Amino acid sequence: MSEFEYDQDAEWPADWEFEKSKTQVKQELNALKDLGRSLIELSAKDLQKLDLSEDLYDAIISAQSMSKGALKRQVGYIGGLIADSDHEAISQKLQQLKQPHQGQVKQFHQIEQWRDRLLAGENEVYAELIAEFDDFDVQHVRQLVRNAQREAKQEKPPKSARQLFQYLQSQQQA
Repeated sequence: MSEFEYDQDAEWPADWEFEKSKTQVKQELNALKDLGRSLIELSAKDLQKLDLSEDLYDAIISAQSMSKGALKRQVGYIGGLIADSDHEAISQKLQQLKQPHQGQVKQFHQIEQWRDRLLAGENEVYAELIAEFDDFDVQHVRQLVRNAQREAKQEKPPKSARQLFQYLQSQQQA
């Protein structure tokens, strides 16, 4: 084998580090810019919860009032500031900030499903709700369901359906 031939079985030295490709560097910078765009969408109150550096916080606040061209340059600047700081911690805190909202939406949809199933006349829902909540008042819920169904037939505003939703919501929060 000549000295210029490639040996496929050769192993790289363990301490040898490879440089990142240009594409990989660009992808990482774009990810940081996306994180910066997400931060720009937050309110000042939420930004304070993230415990950002003063320079980064000021850059984000100023970006919130910029026009398109200036905003594009500012996003690049913010991406650079994020790269200089602990971007993984910032990303993790941002996810934690958004998680409670996602949990609330999930609970809201669950309550809506229970209400809709009750109004549709599914009796199995009562057993689920009794198992779910300790002090579930079946008689009160049945009354609200009857009133809501009557209001729907008479094409009246859904006052009882709203009360049913509020009752289920109060049970879930208790």
